[in-house]
Amino acid sequence: MKLLERIKRGLPRQCHLCRLTIKPQDAHPLHSLWCQHCVERFIDTTPRCQRCGLKTVTRVEQCGQCLAQPPKWDRLYCINDYQAPLKGYIQKLKYRRQFWLANDLALLLDPVITEPCHELIPVPLHWRRQWSRGFNQSFEIAQQLARHWRKREFNCQVNHGVFRRIKATPQQKGLSKIERRRNTKRAFLLREAPLTQHVALVDDVVTTGSTLEPLCLLLKKAGVKRIDVYCLSRTPTPN
Repeated sequence: MKLLERIKRGLPRQCHLCRLTIKPQDAHPLHSLWCQHCVERFIDTTPRCQRCGLKTVTRVEQCGQCLAQPPKWDRLYCINDYQAPLKGYIQKLKYRRQFWLANDLALLLDPVITEPCHELIPVPLHWRRQWSRGFNQSFEIAQQLARHWRKREFNCQVNHGVFRRIKATPQQKGLSKIERRRNTKRAFLLREAPLTQHVALVDDVVTTGSTLEPLCLLLKKAGVKRIDVYCLSRTPTPN
């Protein structure tokens, strides 16, 4: 296996985004899918509120909106807004069954998370949607994050048995904030208590937080003290 990996590394590679051959000086030390220049296109340097994850003028622990109406979670980490090129890869992962992209997307999210926790809880899908899709993208992202951290000897596990989605809700895409909240009302069931008091909910895209809020309430009732959110994209809330 090691010999095969060395041979593959020695072969010329093409960047999945710009389609140019990756020269040795343009290769990224961690990413094999993209060249170093394209990896920088994913990275967001805009200041964000650490609580809700939305963009701010300066980096703050809590923006004015969070001070007035704090979200149910404590901190949110994301790669960038739901925009190109990140948007295209999330759609390929989610809708085109390219589940192997979870590894590269998790590698983009990894350096953003400054205080990783030991227990990752993926946002569950209803069994019908998971059956039709073939996998849960949030679970795949969580699995890859945990795998990367365990390589660095950070003890982390994915606990996918905490929740069950008992309501087959329509997709949130295109719905208003009020419709999204109504859509996820009483949609989840707490099956078992988390193993720790500091957990992270893992999702692909966070827009209004309407999916996360009922999960956070259930976790708080179960005695969890701190809830972080790890997501690929944090997009502005629709009207």
